[in-house]
Amino acid sequence: MKPMLLFCGQYNRVWIPDPEEVWKSAVIAKDYRVGDKALRLLLEDGTELDYLVDPGSLPPLRNPDVLVGENDLTALSYLHEPAVLHSLRIRFAESKLIYTYSGIILVAMNPYKQLPIYGDAIIHAYSGQNMGDMDPHIFAVAEEAYKQMARNGSNQSVIVSGESGAGKTVSARYAMRYFATVSRSSSSTHVEDKVLACNPITEAVGNAKTTRNDNSSRFGKYTEISFDERNQIIGANMRTYLLEKSRVVFQSENERNYHIFYQLCASAQQSEFKHLKLGSAEEFNYTRMGGNTVIEGVNDRADMVETQKTFTLLGFQEDFQMDVFKVLAAILHLGNVQITAVGNDRSSVNEDNTHLKVFCELLGLEHNSMAQWLCNRKIVTTSEAVVKPMTRPQAINARDALAKKIYAHLFDFIIERINQALHFSGKQHTFIGVLDIYGFETFDVNSFEQFCINYANEKLQQQFNLHVFKLEQEEYMKEDIPWTLIDFYDNQPVIDLIEAKMGILELLDEECLLPHGTDENWLQKLYNNFVNKNPLFEKPRMSNTSFIIQHFADKVEYQCEGFLEKNRDTVYDMLIEVLRASKFHLCASFFQESPVPSSPYGAMITVKSAKQVIKPNSKHLRTSVGNKFRSSLYLLMETLNATTPHYVRCIKPNDEKLPFEFDSKRIVQQLRACGVLETIHISAQSYPSRWTYIEFYSRYSILMTQQELCLGDKREVCKVVLHRLIQDSHQYQFGKTKIFFRAGQVAYLEKLRLDKLRQGCIIIQKHVRGWLQRRKFLRERRAAVVIQRYSRGQQTVRKAITAAALKQAWAAIVIQRHCRGHLVRSLYQLIRVATITIQAYTRGFLARRRYQKMLQDHKAVILQKHARAWLARRRFQSIRRFVLNIQLTYRVQRLQKKLEDQGRENHGLVEKLTSLAAVRASDMEKVQKLEAELERASTHRLNYEEKSKRYRDAVEEKLAKLQKQNSELAAQKEETEQKLRETTQELKDKMDDLTKQLFNDVQKEERQRILLEKSFELKTQDYEKQIQSLRQEVEALRSEKTQLHRRLEEERVTSDSLKGEVARLSKQAKTITEFEKEIELLQTQKIDVEKHVQAQKREMREKMSEVTKQLLESYDIEEVRNRLSVEDLEHLNEDGELWFAYEGLKKTTRVLESHFQSQKDCYEKEIEALNFKVVHLTQEINHLQKLFREETDINESIRHEVTRLTSENMMIPDFKQQISELEKQKQDLETRLNEQMEKMKGKPEELSTQLTLGHEEERIQRRATESQNKMHTKANEKLTDKIQELQESSALLKEPAESGEFKSDCPQEASLFIRDLEEELYMKDTVIKKLQDQVRSLTKAIEKANDVHLSSGPKEYLGMLEYKREDEAKLIQNLILDLKPRGVVVNMIPGLPALILFMCVRYADSLNDANMLKSLMNSTINGIKQVVKEHLEDFEMLSFWLSNACHFLNCLKQYSGEEEFMKHNSPHQNKNCLNNFDLSEYRQILSDVAIRIYHQFIIVMENSIQPIIVPSMLEYESLQGISGLKPTGFRKRSSSIDDTDTYTMASLLQQLSYFYSTMRQNGLDQELVRQATKQLFYLIGAVTLNSLFLRKDVCSCRKGMQIRCNISYLEEWLKDKDLQSTLAKETLEPLSQAAWLLQVKKSTDSDAKEICERCTSLSAVQIIKILNSYTPIDDFEKRVTPSFVRKVQALLNNRGDSSQLMLDTKYLFQVTFPFTASPHALEAIQIPSSFKLGFLHRL
Repeated sequence: MKPMLLFCGQYNRVWIPDPEEVWKSAVIAKDYRVGDKALRLLLEDGTELDYLVDPGSLPPLRNPDVLVGENDLTALSYLHEPAVLHSLRIRFAESKLIYTYSGIILVAMNPYKQLPIYGDAIIHAYSGQNMGDMDPHIFAVAEEAYKQMARNGSNQSVIVSGESGAGKTVSARYAMRYFATVSRSSSSTHVEDKVLACNPITEAVGNAKTTRNDNSSRFGKYTEISFDERNQIIGANMRTYLLEKSRVVFQSENERNYHIFYQLCASAQQSEFKHLKLGSAEEFNYTRMGGNTVIEGVNDRADMVETQKTFTLLGFQEDFQMDVFKVLAAILHLGNVQITAVGNDRSSVNEDNTHLKVFCELLGLEHNSMAQWLCNRKIVTTSEAVVKPMTRPQAINARDALAKKIYAHLFDFIIERINQALHFSGKQHTFIGVLDIYGFETFDVNSFEQFCINYANEKLQQQFNLHVFKLEQEEYMKEDIPWTLIDFYDNQPVIDLIEAKMGILELLDEECLLPHGTDENWLQKLYNNFVNKNPLFEKPRMSNTSFIIQHFADKVEYQCEGFLEKNRDTVYDMLIEVLRASKFHLCASFFQESPVPSSPYGAMITVKSAKQVIKPNSKHLRTSVGNKFRSSLYLLMETLNATTPHYVRCIKPNDEKLPFEFDSKRIVQQLRACGVLETIHISAQSYPSRWTYIEFYSRYSILMTQQELCLGDKREVCKVVLHRLIQDSHQYQFGKTKIFFRAGQVAYLEKLRLDKLRQGCIIIQKHVRGWLQRRKFLRERRAAVVIQRYSRGQQTVRKAITAAALKQAWAAIVIQRHCRGHLVRSLYQLIRVATITIQAYTRGFLARRRYQKMLQDHKAVILQKHARAWLARRRFQSIRRFVLNIQLTYRVQRLQKKLEDQGRENHGLVEKLTSLAAVRASDMEKVQKLEAELERASTHRLNYEEKSKRYRDAVEEKLAKLQKQNSELAAQKEETEQKLRETTQELKDKMDDLTKQLFNDVQKEERQRILLEKSFELKTQDYEKQIQSLRQEVEALRSEKTQLHRRLEEERVTSDSLKGEVARLSKQAKTITEFEKEIELLQTQKIDVEKHVQAQKREMREKMSEVTKQLLESYDIEEVRNRLSVEDLEHLNEDGELWFAYEGLKKTTRVLESHFQSQKDCYEKEIEALNFKVVHLTQEINHLQKLFREETDINESIRHEVTRLTSENMMIPDFKQQISELEKQKQDLETRLNEQMEKMKGKPEELSTQLTLGHEEERIQRRATESQNKMHTKANEKLTDKIQELQESSALLKEPAESGEFKSDCPQEASLFIRDLEEELYMKDTVIKKLQDQVRSLTKAIEKANDVHLSSGPKEYLGMLEYKREDEAKLIQNLILDLKPRGVVVNMIPGLPALILFMCVRYADSLNDANMLKSLMNSTINGIKQVVKEHLEDFEMLSFWLSNACHFLNCLKQYSGEEEFMKHNSPHQNKNCLNNFDLSEYRQILSDVAIRIYHQFIIVMENSIQPIIVPSMLEYESLQGISGLKPTGFRKRSSSIDDTDTYTMASLLQQLSYFYSTMRQNGLDQELVRQATKQLFYLIGAVTLNSLFLRKDVCSCRKGMQIRCNISYLEEWLKDKDLQSTLAKETLEPLSQAAWLLQVKKSTDSDAKEICERCTSLSAVQIIKILNSYTPIDDFEKRVTPSFVRKVQALLNNRGDSSQLMLDTKYLFQVTFPFTASPHALEAIQIPSSFKLGFLHRL
């Protein structure tokens, strides 16, 4: 379809040029015929116009409204200048969108207003997104660059250009801020902050106010941000280009100098700047030229503080800052130096000039030399040097040149120091460069600066064109589209005109070499070389001082005045020499002679320029400004060619800086200059419109026939449809994934689609309107018929009725009334009588029948009762016989099976049974003998009890004697102390006398004193060693006593456990005697230990008395008295070593006595407790004996039953085998019993081993007898024999223990004895444990063997778990660290690990062991922290331990004893409260741990669900066929429209269900589930709404319907999970209101009012954003007019809500942990075997 054909139809729209608006829209009012010279148009204001046209250049067609305002300009069907301008106007002026894509370019319009679209929330929203998924933004370009760098490892560049005031600096700053935010590292160097801190400094020294911009960058810069292998910022580097130095000495009207000067002047009155002697900015020539020194809304003093802060952040010290401020202040003072004219040829500077003095003082210069060489210059010739005075204008120029030179050096120095601060030591992996450079400029007066700027833009435009051409070629090759050469504008001729050999720059450098070179001579050379020879160079008609160059954007006229001076940029040599001799180190370093360093960036670039760099030969040329700028430009182009570029073109919408004001002329001028139209031109040359097959199928399926839709392959469907709709196959091409269209074809398809929809609408309207008219007609017809009927009836009545007729009729009616009444009454009476008669007979009949039925029912019930009873008895008897038959059959089958296996032995079985019966009779005799032995054993037991009673009496007598001895020793001790005190007093008196007598003999006895001191020190050391040894012995005794006490405690615990086991085991009553003997033996051993301790105590006292006696006797008092001097005695008294030793002995004695006394008391208490236990055990033995007798009766009944069964089943093979095994075991047992008795008579020391063997045999015998019920009585008798043997062995052990005497003369012997005692105790403990195991095994075997047993009663547990201290680590490892919830959580109660831990806590609390409890709590909390840390991303593990942490916390509260937590406890649960410790501190710590787990738990859920939210809530079509796709242009959306491999609403609901089921399965509290659900729903609403704000393509009415449908799915999910009570639904209210806002009508004032009233959960900024972003899907929907948006905005002005656009997706609701009492009883808790906690025991 050619565009020409669209002109044939009426009402098509076109664009025509307009002098005011550039382009104006019009509608074709008359069909156009080929050959017509004029086109009849209808303008928008209603006027008609005949527009002259040429068939070869028809006016451009207008795009359909549905394509206008899209994110990418390349999505337009017609790509031309008016279409681009109109689309930008719609987006910027109406939708308030400042960013638009144009292919690979991001067009950024300066809004001149602060917008809420640059916060951290926006950065996080764009992070990780593809470029086409979101609305155009500078962050999207930065993300694309960062993603390509991270993915491909290639370097990137972001090129930001535009004219002054377009927003280049702000855009570059936001791009750098994005990189710093998304690549922030965890190190403490804060490199990102330093990179961002460069901007305020460079803006202060390089930006100024101009007529176009209040913060205009007067230099170009390329910031290279370096990244490491982890894609984190490690440093940066900055390059600058072409600083506008002339601004330092000159500013136009309403312009300012660089910001730093005004900041410095605003801070001049501060103390730190007073030595600079500055004033206000109005006092200096260099800051007041523009006439206005203040910028509205800018605080220079606050900016100065910010500049100082950034200096400090970069590591610049205050000295460095002050040096910089000195140079800046010196430049200001230099500008105020007054130069006066002296005649016509000379000038001078007053030496008393204050500013000159300050200038020299600040820079450390010689005042006279500076005054001289400011007004004179030195000319050096070959023969002499001549000093030539300068005129006043020349001196002023020299002064200004010096100021510019100093500032340029200072600027370069600051940039260099910034680069040093951002330097990094590591290796750079990749980098992203941000180029902030001036755009194409054309002013009324254009000079050297504009020439260099436009030259740079020519180079950048060439690079841009080549890159766009390359991308187009790659796109066609990737899609296998035939490639045809595209003709595009190449600006290489312009570049050659400027930089080629004998070009403009070379001629300029050549003219600068000449001593008398002028601008006019240089211009004349240009005229001679290029006029009429180069079409790109022109000479103005009315001027001889300028020239014109045809740039790629426009023609520019340059004034030649000042070109040579600015290119030379020279300062007179003598001024340089004066500055070089400066005492100020910074100033002197600026002008030091040094070789030109090689470029620091050359080594980093590996790609060379395609064009050879021109290297001039002259040394002077290399120092010119043009030459340096050309070199730096070549280096920049090399860098850009080595990177992947990303383009940002900043557009200035108007010159008045009005917010959202669209000036078409200015914008078109900039669009032509920045290359946007060139991109569109290149795209339009081939196939500008590109659709994927899925997008085309979804959009234009309405144009497809039913036969075409039946095809399976969508690609084939698209091909068939296009062949049918567009006959010219050259108008489109089919690629691999896309369809390429020529210009205008999409518009044609949209027209066909709109016509089809319009036709369908007309048909629908036709039928609806016909149905409405038919319904109206039928309703009117029915009404007319009714009216006619009543009218005709009324007319008929009026014609037929007269007065006589009325009277007759009335009389007839009266007669009829009476007659009819009589007849009716007669008939009524007759019927009434008949009815009463019938009712009487009927009721009687029914009553009789009811009586008969009741009688029959009663008799039937009696019969049924007897019948059913008989049937029940018969059924029961039959079932009973059936069960017995089955049992007998089963038994017979088993017996027959065994008979088959032993068929050979069947004949001899009767004889063997007879022999066995004889053997059984003999066995019965032996059993009787064993019973007699049992009676003798009981007699022996009674004798033993009498002996133990006598022994206890003897022990009590011994204790009384020991107490008496203790009292005697205490009396002796008091007497000894009294004697010691008396002796001490006597010694003191005698020493006083000796002091007076020996005072005069001090010098004579000097040597003796020295010897005596040495001997005294040696003896003192010996004494201290003895004291130390005594202390060690005391400590050894104390440790031994502690060990004994621990052993006794263990024995007591063991005895308690044995008591509980004996009580449980009802059939093993006789084993208690063994434990009683063990306890008595332990008592005997304790008595022996007491004796040994008493002996040690006596020995210790004797040793102490001996040591004291030896110490006192070792000193001859008289001899000491003769040898010691007064000073010696004073020295001795001062040290007091002897008295200290004596006091130490006394304290040691007292400590030992108290220790022994406490030990004695402890032993006495333990003996009393053991005696009480013995009595208690005796009572339990009597009880068990009674139970044993009952058990014997039961066994007898079992034996009779076995005999009966034997008689019934004569041949039982098992019976023979059992009896044979029993006989063998009996013989073995008798043999071993005899052997043990012989061994125990000769070897008492091997008792423990024999007992173990005996009990093992007993266990074997017991198991055999238990499997054979009829022999159970014999097993009990043999167990009685074993008890007898144990009693005898205990007696054997007791005799040597009673007869043994401890005769230890030293502590070593006592230690040996205690060690032996410990070994014996250990052996006894081993025996007791083995006995316990045997008792347990016997009990289990008996319960399995006997079908009838006597229950010992239900076990009563205390709700606590016993564990050992050394098992604590194992408990934490198995229960916390190694526990996998997935395998065990299904079959256990919620919070079981928490309950187990709390039961262990209860055990530690019951022991009143603070250290044990503290260790357990700390280990538990640390274990939970560790397992959470190791599984930070495991949702199930976090859910499991969050649940257990809450359950553990609730248990600590429930059983804390506090009333507020005990309200819901049962009385039994209240008994389980902690008794000894308050764990409130641990509750707080555990609560903090639970909060941290909850936050990580929420983060994991959010990370899992966040990628699903946008595809399911926004992109997936829950209502199929409602949404329609529109072209997306060059930036395609990353998400496929196809349903395969995409997230749907079902995916979101499935993920939510997984979260919910996991939380419930792990036993998480319902309230916590509600809070987590609320947090998730808030995230869903926030992410969806944020994406809606940033995606204009989803802001439509149909998408609002989809969102509302998806919200209903979420609400239904809440209802299914019974979560309506949560506030989750309320968190979706903003999203729900946004969906409603997209669907509601938006045109009238009432609509605006309703929007303001309904959208209370949305802020004003959000409502306006949605209204501005509203995008129709097709032409049937209308855009929101700007006037309506302004109405809504006016109504919302009174709102005081937030100005933030985005919702905070990181916001977390405050979590509360509800207290829920556990309903589980601790006593009923069972530990699964999968926990591997067999070392825990229930108490």
